[in-house]
Amino acid sequence: MWAAGLVLVLLGAWEAVSQLGLVDELILPAPTAVAQALVDDFDLLGPDLWTTTVEALAGLLAATVVGAAIAIAMHLWVPARKTLHPLVVGSQALPIPVLAAPLVLLLGFGLAPKVVIIALVCFFPVTVNLYDGLRAVDADRRKLLRSLRASRAQTLRLLELPSALPQAFTGLRIGAAVSVIGAVFAEWSGSDAGLGHSVLISSGQLESARTFAATVLLFGLAIAFYGVFALAERRIVTWAPRADPGGP
Repeated sequence: MWAAGLVLVLLGAWEAVSQLGLVDELILPAPTAVAQALVDDFDLLGPDLWTTTVEALAGLLAATVVGAAIAIAMHLWVPARKTLHPLVVGSQALPIPVLAAPLVLLLGFGLAPKVVIIALVCFFPVTVNLYDGLRAVDADRRKLLRSLRASRAQTLRLLELPSALPQAFTGLRIGAAVSVIGAVFAEWSGSDAGLGHSVLISSGQLESARTFAATVLLFGLAIAFYGVFALAERRIVTWAPRADPGGP
């Protein structure tokens, strides 16, 4: 409720500034003009929204599969931890916009380079949160399973993976939100469709309202992705305690 109120206040101030002519509409179109562009140009923006959604989900899936495999490997085997952990941390410093162009030249202009770019953006939060979740499992519970002669695989399946799910979902929520940023980077590097491509083309054509409309859709897509994984966590991780959002 507070967030909605803040958004309404900001939109009202934005509309007032635009209507008073304090800022050129080519630089900052009014919210009403952006809303009109969403309606008038949806035949253009709708397919771009679908393209970006598919790219972001494919990249997030790739990051989740690879990240989960690496996180589990680091958790189970000390040599893998010593070898891979510095590389996982170093991946956070990769200059994605710089790498995007070579990836497009190497893999072409299809879906493959976009999935790789988005996966690189999502990889770190997904991997590190799952890894930290696996390592944070209560030691007494591990001892109990060992006393019952549980194998290492059984301990992982019955205790560690379920216990790590809350932190794993934290990584997924973050990865889902930033996957949209990765999709924009990917589309700016070489694409003929997608919301990032639409932002680039519309701004070049001085279609400011359409540019902002595409940006609004990107914003909404990131929120929707985050919300889907938050809802999935509530449905799946029913045993984990949650802080009261109305509390201090």
